[in-house]
Amino acid sequence: MKVLVVGGGGREHSLAWKLSQSSLVDKIYAAPGNGGIEEIAECIDMKATDIDKITKFAKNVDLVVVGPEAPLAEGIANCLPKGKVFGPTREAATIEADKSFAKNLMKKMDIPTADFKIFNNKEDAILFLETSKYPIVIKASGLAAGKGCFVVKDKEEGFSVIEKVMEERILGDAGNKVVIEEYLEGEEASLLAFTDGKDFVPMIPSQDHKRLESGDQGPNTGGMGAYAPIPFISEDDVGKMIERIFEPIVHGLKNEGTIYKGVLYAGLIFTEEGPKVLEFNCRFGDPENQAIMPLLESDLMEPILATIDESLKQISLKWNQGYATCVVVASGGYPGKYEKGKEIKGLENVKDVIVFHAGTKKEDNKFFTNGGRVLGVTGRGTSLSNSIEKTYKEIAKIHFDNMYYRDDIGRKHATD
Repeated sequence: MKVLVVGGGGREHSLAWKLSQSSLVDKIYAAPGNGGIEEIAECIDMKATDIDKITKFAKNVDLVVVGPEAPLAEGIANCLPKGKVFGPTREAATIEADKSFAKNLMKKMDIPTADFKIFNNKEDAILFLETSKYPIVIKASGLAAGKGCFVVKDKEEGFSVIEKVMEERILGDAGNKVVIEEYLEGEEASLLAFTDGKDFVPMIPSQDHKRLESGDQGPNTGGMGAYAPIPFISEDDVGKMIERIFEPIVHGLKNEGTIYKGVLYAGLIFTEEGPKVLEFNCRFGDPENQAIMPLLESDLMEPILATIDESLKQISLKWNQGYATCVVVASGGYPGKYEKGKEIKGLENVKDVIVFHAGTKKEDNKFFTNGGRVLGVTGRGTSLSNSIEKTYKEIAKIHFDNMYYRDDIGRKHATD
């Protein structure tokens, strides 16, 4: 098969990397791809959200695998022939594109989540914050590339966030509506599952690190690193979450007239009352995928094709033993302003890990920074500690101006 991977980040590099190992795949294209993807796929110069161009190019391939949420929310799956695209429709992608829709559906389907209120104007939101209990969480309802969630410690900070999001529009249209919800204490986790609208095949659970700075400090980002699997989540726990969370939300969408087919991602928090949903996403995780794919022993095309054909019931995934830890290497200034075009040195000296490119471009056989999150370095090991140490040892060989990464990814649970 000829496969087109839509997107150009670390998630898409990990997808292209895994698909390149498939006996069912002869040729991979990527739109737009990046410097690293270019080494295993033919990169096409078109944006992931340029649906018209991608639809036309898709006539040259057998399958389109969509990485990012933006083209899914804009309806790329609606524009491609059924059976030729992996990813949910625009209507199904609303589960991520509109947090207020997702929260209301969770409430309707009795799925455990934080108590919440939805506001579409600044005045009512500020009035609510006047009498709220703190800390509290404010979320832009629309797509904000992982940067639309704010944990605020008092009402003054809350007023400031509402002003920036709803008045100054720092997140654009994503901040037209906000969800204000109770702050939940606990360990966070990501659980992803393939679903064909009827059956579910879960992946191994992973833990993302959203905050910019070590010790979970600083602003939220798209993710600064992840590891898989999670020591405190058992196979039995996963089964219960599929039954309690994944099945009801897909059933709820079906009741609304929408069939969900693709990867469904649940961002979870393990509270004293059990796991609760922080968010749903309509695609593979980033950077979770960079920790999950290296541990997948099965051919990735098998669950993808079974999802499209609605034959997931026949699929079971095989996983490699051990752990994988991905540490994101970012440009200084991310998630705010950062510079591009810095030469990345030392990649040729890196070994025993996988380097997934996120924001890079290749010119004259040299790699340069071209985004906020630049690389995802993933080490595999027999233990979580082993995978962490291997990753950080190799990261030390990589250099570019204003390079930044957290030094504590996965360490909290590396007790082995």
